[in-house]
Amino acid sequence: MADEQKPKGRKKEPKAEGGLLVETAKAIGVAAGKVAALAGVDETPKPRTESKKIPKLQKKNKSRLPRRQKKLLQKKAAAQSKA
Repeated sequence: MADEQKPKGRKKEPKAEGGLLVETAKAIGVAAGKVAALAGVDETPKPRTESKKIPKLQKKNKSRLPRRQKKLLQKKAAAQSKA
């Protein structure tokens, strides 16, 4: 038994995990690629569209005054309420 040698044929390639499944998946992928090429399918990605997501907190349409104007208005209001 120790003297027996294996026949010198072609060497087998190490198979990846899933052997048969991997080979069939590759074959299907190649076939699908050929069919898509014949059908004229373009592989360019579609342009992105802007999302129409509504934010949780919407901006308020409230106008803000500069600090000095606000202080002046507060002083005037305080002066009118005393008088």
